[in-house]
Amino acid sequence: MTAETKIIRIKQVRSLSGSTVKHQRTMEALGFRRCYQTIEKADTPQIRGMIHHVRHLVRVEEAR
Repeated sequence: MTAETKIIRIKQVRSLSGSTVKHQRTMEALGFRRCYQTIEKADTPQIRGMIHHVRHLVRVEEAR
C-alpha cells in the first residue's frame, strides 16, 4: 500500500446464518473469520465489488 491509498473499515453487522454459500465465501475472502468482526482493507475497486455483493451484511466507513 502506498501513502495515498485510502483505507476503509468494514464491519459485519448481520449474521451469515441463512446466507448463500456465495455470500459466505465472499465474506471469508474479505477476511472475516468471526461474527460481527471489524477489518480494515485498502479501498480498491476489487474490494468495493466484494462489498457491493454483501452490502446487506456489512457497514463501511473511512478509517483514515
